[in-house]
Amino acid sequence: MPLAGYDLAMQQVPVQALAPDRFRPLVGAQPVARLDQAARTLKELLGPARVWNVNSTATGGGVAEMLQPLLAYARGGGIDARWLVVEGDAEFFRITKRLHNGFHGEAGDGGPLGPAEREHYGEVLRTNAGELAASVERGDIVLLHDPQTAGLVPAMAAAGAVTIWRSHIGSDRDNDLVERSWSFLQAYLSEAAALVFSRPAYVPHWLDGDPRVHVIAPSIDPFSAKNQDLSPATVRSVLGHTGIIRAEDRSGPLTFVRRDGSPGDVDHRADIVRAGPAPGPEVPLVVQVSRWDRLKDMQGLMEGFAEQVVTGSRAHLVLAGPNVTGVADDPEGVDVLRRCVDAWRELPDGARARVQLVCLPMADIEENAAIVNALQRHATVVVQKSLAEGFGLTVAEAMWKATPVVASAVGGILDQIVDGEHGLLLQDPGDHEELGRSLRRLLDDPATSERLGAAARRRVTERFLATRHLTQYADLIAALVDRTPPSPAKSF
Repeated sequence: MPLAGYDLAMQQVPVQALAPDRFRPLVGAQPVARLDQAARTLKELLGPARVWNVNSTATGGGVAEMLQPLLAYARGGGIDARWLVVEGDAEFFRITKRLHNGFHGEAGDGGPLGPAEREHYGEVLRTNAGELAASVERGDIVLLHDPQTAGLVPAMAAAGAVTIWRSHIGSDRDNDLVERSWSFLQAYLSEAAALVFSRPAYVPHWLDGDPRVHVIAPSIDPFSAKNQDLSPATVRSVLGHTGIIRAEDRSGPLTFVRRDGSPGDVDHRADIVRAGPAPGPEVPLVVQVSRWDRLKDMQGLMEGFAEQVVTGSRAHLVLAGPNVTGVADDPEGVDVLRRCVDAWRELPDGARARVQLVCLPMADIEENAAIVNALQRHATVVVQKSLAEGFGLTVAEAMWKATPVVASAVGGILDQIVDGEHGLLLQDPGDHEELGRSLRRLLDDPATSERLGAAARRRVTERFLATRHLTQYADLIAALVDRTPPSPAKSF
């Protein structure tokens, strides 16, 4: 039954079709041919069946960013791929954020995951499941993403769908908090046809040897507004217009290409906490782009930069995240941003003048992506000083732009960067001296920065583009469908 006083209605996200062949100039003919063959095989096996993807938000965060291009290329390959977003109340998203933090081995808000939380979680998803079941037909594929959707597995399996649960998060270390989160979700997952993880280390011990387990690393879309090529003039104009750097030419280009091929303009400005004028375009920028999430440790980066980099350097620090009203499934963003602002106010005057906190506009998600693109391209160094990280798509995004990266040696970042080859890894994210050494090395040594950036671009081309990602999904779904008993004939 529906939650009292709360109207739940799943959102269907529109997805256009894009031709996978556009990857050919980037990756060569063979990977594209392999993807084409996998798509043809899957299409034949699926027949009229559809592939539903279900997650918790249409905008903000890596999962939403991946789903839009992946489903667009799937549709371009002839697969009827669709996208739905679950709805929930504030308490539901507090519970799932608690689970999210727990899967990273962190306490989060310290709240419980007991019978009351399990009942509320289940009640919200029972309501969503009823709506989803009205659309899903026997033989359809339902791909459920992350803790917010795990409770839908039993209902989708009962509806006759081939049900896959995909976890994008995890921890390199096992502790009581990780175990608590798995205990909360484990019972829901027994009827999943497959369980997909981003890294082998994220597979819980109770799934050791389970043939349903598969590992598929995330990817980026090089043609998206966040990753497409931008001219240096456009980069400077976009950052000048938004207020992040000093605007020297107010008539410069502010355009990007939208996913559907139409032109887009950067119209909105950022909300910025800063002391004094914006830095000029010639000033080196150290940049981190993340959600306002405690595990991204924006505050720690700010304090480490102030302690270790301000003296003896001209660099400024930009901490950029989404406007906190634009990310529906993250209730902690407001508090994390507030704490960062409070910590910024406590910095010495000289350091405070070299740090800006930027809330990027979310009214137009592709405009937001274009601003991030410009910021990552303009950066002298991109940082990802996470305390824990499921994968860290912002790392791959910066690597694609050949921008040198300093990142924590945690989670999926370890799969992207070999230390000293594609970037610099922080062995202890909390060590400010190590952070300072790494940043100063790249700020002071352009040759090393250029070498690491070029190697990083090659690494992403080879391993972290959508062609590989889609081929793995197509192969997995085809194998599941091929061994699924045929649906019983319907009577009319």
